[in-house]
Amino acid sequence: MNLILLGAPGAGKGTQAECICNVYGIPAISTGNIIREAVKNGTELGEKAKAFLDAGALVTDELVIALVKDRLAQPDCQNGFILDGFPRTVVQAEALDQMNVKIDTALDIEVADEAIVSRLSGRRVCSSCGASYHLEYNPSKTEGKCDSCGADLVQRKDDHPATVLERLRVYHEQTEPVKEYYSKQGKLTVVDGQGGVKDTSELVLKALEAVK
Repeated sequence: MNLILLGAPGAGKGTQAECICNVYGIPAISTGNIIREAVKNGTELGEKAKAFLDAGALVTDELVIALVKDRLAQPDCQNGFILDGFPRTVVQAEALDQMNVKIDTALDIEVADEAIVSRLSGRRVCSSCGASYHLEYNPSKTEGKCDSCGADLVQRKDDHPATVLERLRVYHEQTEPVKEYYSKQGKLTVVDGQGGVKDTSELVLKALEAVK
């Protein structure tokens, strides 16, 4: 199964990608991981990506598309794959079609913006060991302190409500049109994200069984 995973930041795509990976035995591919791996291995594309990153610039669409194309040509993708974080724009979706890559479905995990802001802004991370907590869903035993090492819990900049809202604005502006792109092709599958990860996973797997 060749699958695209869509959803706003904080919709739980990473967790669902891992679940699908385990059930179907196919690799989950994220653009972030592809870029880091290419840079680490010093490939030609990796060196080009490193130049952008070192300059504090975004990696261009053209380069991201080339990196994805190279990754999809690897042997472990022959029986299927999950694309998480690509395509982010209609231009990238069109490029994927031009590669003659057959996509079975684009699975969109829908979660209301208000719920996403609550999920992300409630996250806290240990400043020492990196353990993760949530004020509502997974609070530490002592407020503001890590259960494991006792260090202070902090809120990452990416989880500040204003930052989350800006990420959502960019998502709605740039990535939301990708849903319409695949809907017009009859390839969009929508799942309502639930409060519990397990509940969402059950709906995701049920939706994928219907696509097979």
